[in-house]
Amino acid sequence: MDRHQPARILARTTLHEGFLKLYRYRFDVQKHGGGTHVLEWELMERGHAVAVLAYDPRRDAIVLGNEFRPGALIAGDHPFRDQLFAGALEPGESPLDAAIREVHEEAGLALREPCIIHPGAYVSSGGTSEKIALVFGFVDADGADDAIHGTDPGEDVRTVVMPAAQFIERVRAAAIDDCKTLVAGHWFATRHDALRRSS
Repeated sequence: MDRHQPARILARTTLHEGFLKLYRYRFDVQKHGGGTHVLEWELMERGHAVAVLAYDPRRDAIVLGNEFRPGALIAGDHPFRDQLFAGALEPGESPLDAAIREVHEEAGLALREPCIIHPGAYVSSGGTSEKIALVFGFVDADGADDAIHGTDPGEDVRTVVMPAAQFIERVRAAAIDDCKTLVAGHWFATRHDALRRSS
């Protein structure tokens, strides 16, 4: 990667500012073969986010959230998806603090010993500036099976307590198609035995 290859913002036009913010940018970008060109690009901006892989070592189970995902419906897939608990970072909030908050809000559980899996990966850098941090932590999932949570008016999250072996099998079989859940799932699969023993 050439960090000296220049690109600069020439202009930004607001297209929409709501839950998602959409802007049209104009860039002056150096070409790989020499020279420059001017590009116009529409980008979504919403800040950064965190997603949490919650694990109960006593039950040897992963806790996921199942909720309506409009993008899946628009793409023609079943819109209720099992995935990591996730949400936007509030101003000044660290990913670890956000992880604790999100698991409490969306699952009613206390996240223990949270640690960073990844400090922030681009969701889709051709379409958005958003990065999502991945966090792992321990929970006690007793009573969490099929519980319903959510603090925002549009939130309706059902907790899914899944045996770790089943979760790993779904990850390896590409039966999980949510990227943040898939990445965290592969991380967990390589550490499952050690995490279970160390807790």
